[in-house]
Parts: sequence; C-alpha cells; structure tokens
Amino acid sequence: MRQTLQFLQLESLAFPSLNHALSEPNGLLAIGGDLSPQRLIKAYSQGIFPWYSNDEPIMWWSPDPRAILVFDDIYINRTLKKVLNRQEFTVSINTDFAQVIKFCANAPFRKEDTWIVPSMRAAYIKLHQLGYAHSVEVRQENELVGGLYGIGINGYFSGESMFFKSSNASKVALVSLVNILRQQGINFLDCQMQNPFLKSMGVSEVSRNEFVIHKEKALNSTLDKQFWQPRIL
Repeated sequence: MRQTLQFLQLESLAFPSLNHALSEPNGLLAIGGDLSPQRLIKAYSQGIFPWYSNDEPIMWWSPDPRAILVFDDIYINRTLKKVLNRQEFTVSINTDFAQVIKFCANAPFRKEDTWIVPSMRAAYIKLHQLGYAHSVEVRQENELVGGLYGIGINGYFSGESMFFKSSNASKVALVSLVNILRQQGINFLDCQMQNPFLKSMGVSEVSRNEFVIHKEKALNSTLDKQFWQPRIL
C-alpha cells in the first residue's frame, strides 16, 4: 500500500497518527506547520519531533524503532567511574540553556550539517523560557565544557543533542540527568535515534509501540515543582 505524507496546516495543531509515518525515510510523519510552542509541546507529548536542515521545510518524525535509555541499562565504564569519583566537573541544570544549544549546534565533532538551525534554536529557547526545554551543563574550572538539552513534559524527557569540549563531559551530563530523574521515580529517557555514542552508554532500540508505552507512563508521572529550577547538582 502506498504511503502518503501529510502537510500540516498553520491553523491546526493536529498530527496524523504515528502509524502513518513512512518506513523510508524511517519515521517521517508530516511536513510543514510551524515551531510554535503549542505545536512543539503537542508534538513531543505524542512522541514526535522536528528534524530538518536549513534548505528544507520543517519535517516531523516518529521513527520505528526508537532509541531509548532504560536507566537500569546505563553503562558506566571504568574510566567514567573514575571521572565521576574524582568529581573533576561541576554539573548544573538550566543555568545557561542558550549557550548549551549554541555549542550543540556548532559541535566540532559533527561532520554533517547541523539540524539545530537558527529557527530551531529560537524555538527551543522560547520553550526553555516557558519551562519545557531544559539543559544540563558541565563545567571545569568555571568553563562550560559539556552539556545536553531536551524537552521535558512531566516525567517524560526527550533528549535533543549534546556536546563536549573535554573528554567525558557529555557522558557526565547524561549520567547526571539519569541520576536526578531516577530520584523522581523515572526510569527511562527518550533518545530518539540511535548512534554509536548512545549505544556505548546502554541505549537500545525498541519498537514504536513499546516506546509509546514508556512515554505514556512518564507523561503520567510528575516531578517536584522545583525540579527544573536552575541549580548546581
């Protein structure tokens, strides 16, 4: 059966069912619309995220399989354990979101063009101001050397990107996020799409249906009201 792609209308926030996502390219669900906070929140609450380049229209994705991190599966190798025990980094949350997303967009290790185009950066900074986008910062001698950011809705966190300027800094950011979410009774993190780095940290791929089960459970979980307040961990 031929699959068709839906074009989103500006006057509607509705997305097609996840089952309508294309198999090739994997997970492409819809095109168009905008990056308004309302649409982005609606998208993430359904497990949909935008991903596109400068010369492309806004594209919305729900891949199958989906990359997730179940916290019991996180892998911390011997070197990272030593780094964590030495406490050579200072970790904080939501103290410099704009700088984290800037560094993620311009990460020197990224070979392909970034999808964190100016319109995306502006949209996520707006979401941060509204309390839905969050960052983890890793500093060494007061210099920002690593971090990550993503979208948080109740207990559901969808990771968007990370960066490092110092060895192991992005790993420290991920482990720190897992630790504080675990303290709130959360046991999973949405990583969207698998890559070698995530796989090395214990991230696995599950079916879209299994991902939705995890997502719904997290969405129905609540965090402490002060959880995302800017602070040093």
